[in-house]
Amino acid sequence: MKRQKMSNILKNIGNTPLVKLETISQELECNLYAKCEFMNPGGSIKDRIALAMVEDALGCGKLHSNHIVEPTSGNTGIGLAMVCAVKKIQLTIVMPESMSKERREIISHFGAKLILTDAALGMQGSIDKAKEIEQNEGAVMLKQFENPANPRIHYISTGKEIAESLDKKVDIFIAGVGTGGTISGAGIYLKEVADATIIAIEPEESAVISGKEKGAHKIEGIGAGFIPINLDKDLLDAIVTVNGESAMRRASQLAKEEGLFVGISSGANIAGIYRLAKEQDIKGKNIVTVLPDSASRYQSTALFNG
Repeated sequence: MKRQKMSNILKNIGNTPLVKLETISQELECNLYAKCEFMNPGGSIKDRIALAMVEDALGCGKLHSNHIVEPTSGNTGIGLAMVCAVKKIQLTIVMPESMSKERREIISHFGAKLILTDAALGMQGSIDKAKEIEQNEGAVMLKQFENPANPRIHYISTGKEIAESLDKKVDIFIAGVGTGGTISGAGIYLKEVADATIIAIEPEESAVISGKEKGAHKIEGIGAGFIPINLDKDLLDAIVTVNGESAMRRASQLAKEEGLFVGISSGANIAGIYRLAKEQDIKGKNIVTVLPDSASRYQSTALFNG
């Protein structure tokens, strides 16, 4: 079959493979499928929202300054850096200094300006700094934690792709919460077309959605330390907490048993599924999760050096 040519790399965002995790499926006696979001051109699920938010801003005439500033834990920053490079938009990324060295280097390599904030202040520190830049420099903040283009793109793409791959036979959709966009957008779609059970995963050490205090944790990409506006809490049927050590252990398991070179948040999703299996009967059920990014951006972290 002749492959289509693309006018630019952004046309290759989305339509990622849905892969059955055979070894884990056999162990847990279920049908576990994972959406391989690390196969997006920028290397993560955040490519989807980066393109959607930029195109929405352009379409609404918001980018009069041609300068975007965005607080991010890394993957959205990388996605935006790729999108802005193609679209010739100036970009400033603000992120906590605790994020991996690889994420910082990739953002800079795409030509974006990178500003690091105090790790102790978490994502809120980066948000506050981005607001300051927005006010002082006239940049436009896309506000991924509340931008409706975020969950909307997951509704019309991620959720729809999953449903089509499994002929709408999805019993459980389980995913970590960062901005809330993935689980809210894809979750609403899968609830509508498949009556799927929607389960959120958050760090045990910072389980704010569960009503606990925020805290430091090792699962980059989820657990922002506050409840994002884009998270539809009413959609959630359950919340599962996992700790950083179990997330890293499951990420390593995915590499060794399934041949999937994925990051810590992917491991967190799998750790959540193992915990779910202890709490309820999942035998024979079709369970879907996402693998948000690649392990290549964690090689300086405890995932490899723990």
